[in-house]
Amino acid sequence: MRNVAFVEGVRTPFGKAGDKGMYAGTRADDLVVNAIRELLRRHPELPPERVDEVAIAATTQIGDQGLTIGRTAALLAGLPKSVPGFAIDRMCAGAMTAVTTVASGIGFGAYDIAIAGGVEHMGRHPMGEGVDPNPRIIADKLVDPTALVMGQTAENLHDRFPAITKQRTDAYAARSQERYAEAVKTGKIGPELVPVATRSAELGWGLATEDEPPRPGTTVEQLAGLKTPFRPHGRITAGNAAGLNDGATASILADEETARELGLPVAMRLVGYSFAGVEPEVMGIGPVPATEKLFKRTGLSIDDIGLFEINEAFAVQVLAFLDHFGIDDEDPRVNQWGGAIACGHPLASSGVRLMTQLARQFAERPDVQYGMTTMCIGIGMGGTVIWENPAFEGTK
Repeated sequence: MRNVAFVEGVRTPFGKAGDKGMYAGTRADDLVVNAIRELLRRHPELPPERVDEVAIAATTQIGDQGLTIGRTAALLAGLPKSVPGFAIDRMCAGAMTAVTTVASGIGFGAYDIAIAGGVEHMGRHPMGEGVDPNPRIIADKLVDPTALVMGQTAENLHDRFPAITKQRTDAYAARSQERYAEAVKTGKIGPELVPVATRSAELGWGLATEDEPPRPGTTVEQLAGLKTPFRPHGRITAGNAAGLNDGATASILADEETARELGLPVAMRLVGYSFAGVEPEVMGIGPVPATEKLFKRTGLSIDDIGLFEINEAFAVQVLAFLDHFGIDDEDPRVNQWGGAIACGHPLASSGVRLMTQLARQFAERPDVQYGMTTMCIGIGMGGTVIWENPAFEGTK
């Protein structure tokens, strides 16, 4: 097996889904094409014909997110026609799965260099558009009916873990907003963003240069008064969950020797990955068994992980993970630049956002050897990837 390097990741600014969102008039495929083009622009040392594969994820593979989007995005981005591509779907973990899939090919020797990412335009394509779930899923009681509504699964998670109160989730959400705002202010978030031309029937042409969803200055008191749409007197609100968003990500993965031969940077080294299934009605607990499974495979433990990037689909899901592993709610190793509650969660694109942020954090932290990206996945799954910091200066 060869070492797999994460070279660099980029993303578009994330927008709010809907007619008033900044990407309302922008095609989904154009979002991911912008990201791929930016990667190629940033790395002129990479001959385009050396790219062996393009894997792009989308949860709703319809319309401008359909037609084998990995291949069409490669063509639209200007890669040679000899470069193949494919589409992938694992709901929220689409981009994560795109990365682990091409990384497996690199490790095996099928590829030297690949591009992996994801896109979701939830304004044009709401989650579940055009799907036809087999009625036996419910009729045969394979899953609880709430399993198909993500907000209800988060309420179920609260039921299962009563120690995770709404007060704790609201406090976590406010910290996410605060940490994100500080990261933007200090320039931690920004260099990875790809400007995107936008078009509005009302306002004309514009340029998206920053995330649209964040609400800096959000307080726990403000969050406490929000409605609970998934259950009367519930605990899940628009404030302690990620919103509906539009955006795209892309990254370059390479065999480490090939990367060094071409002069490509090595931002992270893949250690291992794991996916695990859980009861669909409590899908938010998915990162726990996925991580435990990966620790068994790698021989590492929670004490070896110096930085965590956990996707914030819902605050309760992050806190369930932290409680399981005995990590404090305010631990500075966890989502130190905020997370999806602040910046948004365009479903299939988010996995590469986590990796991009971890890679940038590694560069600042030569004292940290290992980091983790992990996320819950709809229909009852979790995914975890462990990365090694090539800038680590400690003793192995």
